[in-house]
Amino acid sequence: MATTSLPEEAPPAPPPEPAPPRRVALRAFLAATGVSLLLILAIVLGSRGLRDFDSALVPYAVATVFLTFGVVHRYTVWISAPAAARLFRQGWRAALSWHNLRRLPTALPRLAVTYLGFQKFLGARSHARWAAHQLLFWGCLLAAAITFPLTWGWFTFTAVGPDGPGYRMRLWGIEVFGFTYDSALGWALYHGLDLAAVMVIGGSGYFLWRRMRDRQAVTGQRFGYDLVPLLALITVSVTGLLLTFSEIALQGGGYQFLSVLHMASVVLALVYLPFGKFFHIVQRPAAVGMQLFKLVSRTDGEILHCRNCGRPIDTAAYVANLRGTMRDLHLDFDSWAETCPRCKRVLRGGAYLSEVKRGFR
Repeated sequence: MATTSLPEEAPPAPPPEPAPPRRVALRAFLAATGVSLLLILAIVLGSRGLRDFDSALVPYAVATVFLTFGVVHRYTVWISAPAAARLFRQGWRAALSWHNLRRLPTALPRLAVTYLGFQKFLGARSHARWAAHQLLFWGCLLAAAITFPLTWGWFTFTAVGPDGPGYRMRLWGIEVFGFTYDSALGWALYHGLDLAAVMVIGGSGYFLWRRMRDRQAVTGQRFGYDLVPLLALITVSVTGLLLTFSEIALQGGGYQFLSVLHMASVVLALVYLPFGKFFHIVQRPAAVGMQLFKLVSRTDGEILHCRNCGRPIDTAAYVANLRGTMRDLHLDFDSWAETCPRCKRVLRGGAYLSEVKRGFR
């Protein structure tokens, strides 16, 4: 069977030396500081010079600024690594290519919906995990969409008058629409966070149960990395629901204590997010560009086959990108990228038998 292999190349140029850690740290600090200052400016302008800003929400707003600083700092450090930098460049190059847009105009939106929104790749592993992940993802997204603009003073709700239950919603001081408390829209607006909390509890509860029962998950989990984020989300959601329960069933009994407890749990969760497992939420969009890069390469029909057995491996462009990354990392076996996983295991086993366990031959 005819096989496709990468063309013979001239000896590659020496890989670029990675940026010194101090330079990467300085770059990350400056980027994080700049974006955080832009967020503060957006809060001031969006709240009309802080006229619509609620002083009771200052801790939440400060936590979002720290969240922004942590996310941008870690993201900048992440994309400074050779492998992530190459993936980042290839993803943006594929996403912004006019040639790709003309050939596959719906590819990028379709990947964004299926890969980011509905995470179809998780359904291949387990339908239950996919459903729980959807609850967790959309619940957190709904909570952020409601909480962040309110915290920053971008959204405001004002009563129409003292004689009726009417309210007006304003965005950046501009009236968007009016509604009544007893309408379906009013109920959805006032209880949107409760719905988000129920979704988050359902998703987090499933994953917490799985990490307590599944042997594979138990053996590899770490308390601070795997369990603390789930416990934090459940704490935020439960305390938020207790606020609604206090208002409806207890006529406000214990509301002040619960509000302080809820605020503390939210602030700690936001500050912890950039340094824990949930940072992959920020990393995931970068993978969409790489998926587009692979899709475009497959459309061109350039499939690379294993140099030993002839089985198809991946696109020639993707394997060439992998080899470039391995050279950037000073790994001297980048030619193995043209070998399928099965042949890699066979070659590794043969080398182990001949070099390490010679006496067993």
